[in-house]
Amino acid sequence: MEGPSQQRVVVGVSGSLNSLVALQRAGAEARLSGRRLLAVLVWTRTEAGSPPRNPGPVPQTARSAATRLLTAVLNDVFAATAGDLHVDGLAISGRSAGETLVRIAQRDGDLLVVGAGRRRRRGPWRSPVARYCLAHASCPVLTVPPSPLQLDLEAMTRRRGLRAGGPR
Repeated sequence: MEGPSQQRVVVGVSGSLNSLVALQRAGAEARLSGRRLLAVLVWTRTEAGSPPRNPGPVPQTARSAATRLLTAVLNDVFAATAGDLHVDGLAISGRSAGETLVRIAQRDGDLLVVGAGRRRRRGPWRSPVARYCLAHASCPVLTVPPSPLQLDLEAMTRRRGLRAGGPR
């Protein structure tokens, strides 16, 4: 059996406010359990809606942009507090974020952390990535609800949209 230092907390990162909240929670889980933190940014090479054809070599500019974004996010979240936490980052190309995260988080003792996404009018807090991970992961999955700040911002945006587009 692997010791805590070999076990990981794997977290999906996209740069969104919801993924930052998940990243902070994953960092707290890693500290509490003595695990390593692996932050994963998954990007796709295809345009939305088009199936991947013969995927040639990964464009260096896309890989560099993904790596820069992941580095910036990790620095923003952990720059002042990472002393007691071992953080690794991985920017990887994949067909879907959920599928790639599940493939990475398959070691004994892994914990997969993902943002739960926005709340639907009826139903749970679940994003397509979170739904996929919950259905397919072989390790425990922690879904983190959105920040109250994000919920307040969305509520304000909806109210403004109703005022702007509604009858006067």
